[in-house]
Amino acid sequence: MAEHAELLAEMPAVARLSTPERLKHAQKRRAQQLKKWAQTEKEMQGMKVGAERKKRRRKSNSQGKRVTFPASVRLLEAAARQDAEEVRQFLQSGISPDLCNEDGLTALHQCCIDDYGDVVTVLLEAGADVNAHDSELWTPLHAAATCGHLHLVQLLIQCGADLLAVNSDGNMPYDLCEDEVTLDCIETAMAEQGITQEKIEEARAATERGMVQEIRQLVEAGADLDAPRGHGATLLHIAAANGYVEAAELLLEHRAGIDARDEDGWEPLHAAACWGQVQLVELLVAHGANLNGKSVLDETPLDVCGDEEVRAKLLELKHKHDAVMKSHEKHKSLLQRRTSSAGSRGKVVRRVSVSERTNLYRKEHEREAIVWQRAEHRDSEDEDRQTDAELRRRLADPAGSTMAEPPELPPQRNGTALCSKKPEPGVGGVTATDPAREKTHHTLADLKRHRAAAKLQRPRSEEHPRPQEHPVAGNPASPPAPTPVPAPTGGTGDPPLLKLTAPAEEAPAEKQRCCKVM
Repeated sequence: MAEHAELLAEMPAVARLSTPERLKHAQKRRAQQLKKWAQTEKEMQGMKVGAERKKRRRKSNSQGKRVTFPASVRLLEAAARQDAEEVRQFLQSGISPDLCNEDGLTALHQCCIDDYGDVVTVLLEAGADVNAHDSELWTPLHAAATCGHLHLVQLLIQCGADLLAVNSDGNMPYDLCEDEVTLDCIETAMAEQGITQEKIEEARAATERGMVQEIRQLVEAGADLDAPRGHGATLLHIAAANGYVEAAELLLEHRAGIDARDEDGWEPLHAAACWGQVQLVELLVAHGANLNGKSVLDETPLDVCGDEEVRAKLLELKHKHDAVMKSHEKHKSLLQRRTSSAGSRGKVVRRVSVSERTNLYRKEHEREAIVWQRAEHRDSEDEDRQTDAELRRRLADPAGSTMAEPPELPPQRNGTALCSKKPEPGVGGVTATDPAREKTHHTLADLKRHRAAAKLQRPRSEEHPRPQEHPVAGNPASPPAPTPVPAPTGGTGDPPLLKLTAPAEEAPAEKQRCCKVM
């Protein structure tokens, strides 16, 4: 539907229209107006329905859901507001006066901290436990003595509070009291109850003795000493936090996990550092505790340590540990360098030995060849001198028999004796030498000996010249026959000797090495 301003603007144009045209235009505008009204009415109806639905929904929600709190929260909240009447009503409705929160804190603990005497009276009359412990073993008397509330301390002692109660730090109520009047009250009460120093020390050690007994029972049963307890802490965490040296030594002796972590990522060393247990810090570090271990919040034992003495001890141990580790790393690197250098030298020696092996063998063969050559030269010279001496002796004794045997040959140097055959009577008693045996003489010394023997046996004249042999027909290359030598005409009457042809004079062969150099 057109707006009012639009209708006014089109009035001059409508006045100029004819009557039929004005009717048509009016009908059109009416149709638009009806349509617009129908749509608006529909939207309004939908809005009403939606509003009713929301209203019903709110109504149903308000009737079906309610916010409630646990009884412990309501009791603690009323006690914290010092509303003794509401606390009495809760207790009369059946709520226990010993209800506590997640930290083990009861309403009596809270009222002793806040000094609400009237609420404390109501709770004690309702039967509240005067020696209730929180998660750190604090009793209501610990809280009242720490805060110096004298009248509450007197009221708790009258109701039977334990004067020797020990908290997780090993402190009794009088250890935490700094108010002189309150401390005198506590010490007077201890004297009246006959508490001596021996009983105090025994009470302090009772918790550790109980823990040691429990550890021994677990060891006998084969149980896991690292089983997590409250907040994921192990027995070693508890011993470290409380300074229980005997219990910690027993746990470490049976290999308890020194790097076990609780839910906050704390190791036992964190607990010992946080609670200022110097002896436990030294003991744990001596057994390999990590001084740089980090918790979930990236806190090291030094970060959580608040005691200056323990902090100084941790810094000292850390410096010593760093010095030892640095020395070990230096020694390790030195050993690695030595090992690597020794290995490289060994590889060099092996490579050199392989590459030089052939040269070494070659040098050894050369030295051996030189020694053998010198030995052969000396033997050759000795044989020459022996042959010359024999010739001179025979020439000096012409009357001697020309049939004397040639000197016996020395054995060969290679270990096999030369075959020296005795003379066999042949024609004229001449020794006939086996050609096969002559072939065994290969050295220059053997040839020289044969030549000397042939010279000694050669006759001075020949009585019966041998006929000259002619060369074989058709073989012009065959050598001429040797010239016949007349038989000797000695007065011995011996038959003529057969001529032994000496080897031809040849230039001495060049000496060669007896073995080849590799």
